Amino acid sequence: MIRYLNIVILVILLVSCNEGNKNEEAINAIDIDFVVERFDKAFGEANASDLPQLKGAYPFMFPKHYDDNFWIDRMNDSLQQELVNESIEAFEDFSKEKDDITQLFQHLKYYFPEFETPRVITTTSSVDYRNKVIVTDTIVLISIDTYLGKDHKFYQGIQNYLRQNFESDQIVVDMAKAYAEKYSFQTNRKTLLDEMIYFGKLLYFKDIMIPFKTDAEKIGYTQEQLDWAEANEFFIWNHFMDKELLYSTDPKLSSRFINPAPFSKFYLELIDKESPGRIGQYIGWQIVKSYMKNNDVTLKDMLGKEATEIFNNAKFKPRK
Repeated sequence: MIRYLNIVILVILLVSCNEGNKNEEAINAIDIDFVVERFDKAFGEANASDLPQLKGAYPFMFPKHYDDNFWIDRMNDSLQQELVNESIEAFEDFSKEKDDITQLFQHLKYYFPEFETPRVITTTSSVDYRNKVIVTDTIVLISIDTYLGKDHKFYQGIQNYLRQNFESDQIVVDMAKAYAEKYSFQTNRKTLLDEMIYFGKLLYFKDIMIPFKTDAEKIGYTQEQLDWAEANEFFIWNHFMDKELLYSTDPKLSSRFINPAPFSKFYLELIDKESPGRIGQYIGWQIVKSYMKNNDVTLKDMLGKEATEIFNNAKFKPRK
C-alpha cells in the first residue's frame, strides 16, 4: 500500500513538472520587443537648447507647473550632475536588467493576454526610494539612482533595512510588485489577516511572474532572514493565534508585522532582535501558496478574492 502511494505521488509530481515545463516553453516563445529609453542619459547630457526636443519626446517628465528655467537650473546643478553621472556609470550596460524585464513581460503576457508592452524609461529621482518604480498601462519609469548598491555614498543616512534592497537585481522585483498591485483586488484591508493575505497575493504574483528570482529576492530578505522566517514559521503562527491577532483591527499591527522595519515586533526581546521586518507578509505568502495548492483556481481569480475566503480554504499548516 505504501509503495502504491509513493508511485502515485511520484506520477503526480512528474505530471506537474511536465506541465510547468510546457508553460515555460510557451512563455519563452512569446515575442516581446521594447527599447530601454535612457532619459537619465539624455537629460544628463543635454543643455538648454536641447530642452524643447526633450519635452517633445518625454512630455510626462516635465510637469507644466515648472517653467523652462527650473529644468535649465537642474541641468546645471552640480549635485544633479553627480547623481546622473553615478547612475550612468553604474548602468552603462543595462542588458542584464533588460533580460529580466523581458522575462517579466513574457509572463505577464501569458497570464494576462490583454497586457501590452509599455515604454520602459530610466530616470533619476534624487533617490526617491519610496517611488523606485512607477508603472502605468503604457509606461514604466525606473529611478535607477535607487539601485546603485546598498553601500553607495548617496545612501548614507538611510537605514540598513531599506538600503539592503537598493541593488540592481531588485529592479525587476519592484516592477513585479508594481504590476501585482495593479492586478490585485481586495475590498477589505482592516485586519491583520487582511493585510497578510493582500501582501501574500503580491508575493505569490512574483512567484508566477519572476520564477527566475529566489524567494529571498522576491520578498527582499537576505538569505539569512528568509532562513529565520522558515525556521520559526510555527512559532510565528502560534504567536498570532495565541494573541488573537488575526482579526484584530489595531492599526499598530501593521507597523509591527507588515510595514518595512528593521525587525518585527513580537515584544519578546530575543526574538525581536533576530527577526526580519514584514514577517506578516511572509506568513501571508505561505497562506496564499497553500490556498493555490489546495484549490482549483486561476491566478487571476485568486487575486480578486477576499482574505477570509482565501484563509478559510487554504488548509494552511505552518512548517515545524
